[in-house]
Amino acid sequence: MHERLRVGALQYYIRPVTGFDQFADQVEGLVATAADYGVQLLVFPEYFTAQLLTLGNIRRPMAEQALDLAHQVPRFQELMRGLAMRFRLYIVAGSIPSLGDAGVLHNDSFVFGPDGGSSWQGKLHMTRWEREEWKIQPRRRLRIFTAPFGRFAISICYDAEFPELARAAARRGADLLIVPSCTDDRQGFLRVRYCAQARAIENQMFVVHACTVGSLPMVPAVSLNYGQASVLTPSDFPFARDGIRAEGAINQEMMVVAELDLDDLRRSRETGTVLPLRDSSTTSEVLSDLEEVSV
Repeated sequence: MHERLRVGALQYYIRPVTGFDQFADQVEGLVATAADYGVQLLVFPEYFTAQLLTLGNIRRPMAEQALDLAHQVPRFQELMRGLAMRFRLYIVAGSIPSLGDAGVLHNDSFVFGPDGGSSWQGKLHMTRWEREEWKIQPRRRLRIFTAPFGRFAISICYDAEFPELARAAARRGADLLIVPSCTDDRQGFLRVRYCAQARAIENQMFVVHACTVGSLPMVPAVSLNYGQASVLTPSDFPFARDGIRAEGAINQEMMVVAELDLDDLRRSRETGTVLPLRDSSTTSEVLSDLEEVSV
């Protein structure tokens, strides 16, 4: 009997809201739909919480607006924890700016379980825009999450472009990499998508990629969004030939749902056509004896 996991990746439509309750209604509707589909793990995209910026003065500097979002974290956590428990599923709640030590802003992805448990993963690499405009600083620790269905890690958007993170997670037994992203144009989206697919292949792991779509024209941070959610796999016989288990229609509001066979994944790490995760064990040895030559 194969161990299977049904996942949902959102193409979350960012639109103006007139109150937190309107935001909560949109989120609840999506979680309820996921539960109807039998989803066990639902992934929201990075900065989908930016909708809440329309509740404040959008003409202020972006760093001040990011601080406004951070003040919404307790209410946001209460909402997402309640939905995870009510609908009996795991939620990776995209990301939201949050306050760390000494009032420093970070970009954190919170994880909520059906029994009320929660944790978080901070973004480890900031884009120029985040660092320069939002004044958000990177976290310094990668976490591996353990759930009844297996182990997973989170790479928030730009973090997916750093292969060392996913490789470290895979070596610690992670079967899934969760990639919540927020990108404003096609080239930004494709950077994340191509890297996410590379992480799936080189680590023989599943990748669940959730994206923002829609627009908030009055908010420079998320005035435009370009996204296509997907569930990605290694490229080998038990999986899709192109390594795409499922993907959405570009820039449409929707949920991508896929069922993953974790036994197939673990078996591929032992008997696959190629074994990049296992064979990567020699890479550090090779690099320790790097030779430079002139031609």
